[in-house]
Amino acid sequence: MFENSRSALPLTSLNHISLVCKSVEESLDFYQNILGFFPIRRPGSFDFNGAWLFNYGIGVHLLQSDNPESMHKKEEINPKDKHISFQCESMTAVEARLKDMGIDYVQRRVEEGGIHVDQLFFHDPDGFMVEICNCDNLPIVPLVGEPVRTCSRIQHQVQVQVQQPQSQPQMVQYHPPIHVNEDNSTSRA
Repeated sequence: MFENSRSALPLTSLNHISLVCKSVEESLDFYQNILGFFPIRRPGSFDFNGAWLFNYGIGVHLLQSDNPESMHKKEEINPKDKHISFQCESMTAVEARLKDMGIDYVQRRVEEGGIHVDQLFFHDPDGFMVEICNCDNLPIVPLVGEPVRTCSRIQHQVQVQVQQPQSQPQMVQYHPPIHVNEDNSTSRA
């Protein structure tokens, strides 16, 4: 049905995820102090409680539930549940921090062709699944017609592509994230 990628929407990147919360304050604390997001200005024209956060090139929009008592909190950590995944530099450091903070998690390891990917799964205060992984170990292999590209964020050097034939992988220029300072000025990391 949607086989031709030329008919796909002209998207550029993931902008934000939106999460409905029992308590915006509790979720704000989690996303700031556990996952390292920082609050950013939210339009004042919204007539409902919420908060916006940003880091790692994406936003998290927290929305206060109209009926928090009816929200069911998931207790079981199921890696096959819907989730958002974050790449990390050290799985050992992340696991140690989760233990220090008393956060329950489930650990998994995926093996594909001798390559290992480690994963840690845990819940936010409302039961939304968060995954931390070293997924950039796995190459991204298109099923048809495209060259192999990896998802590695380890190499942060700017790489410039020399004009090459279409059959070769294209290099992508890395732009460090922009940080918004308290005085609303911006700086690159």
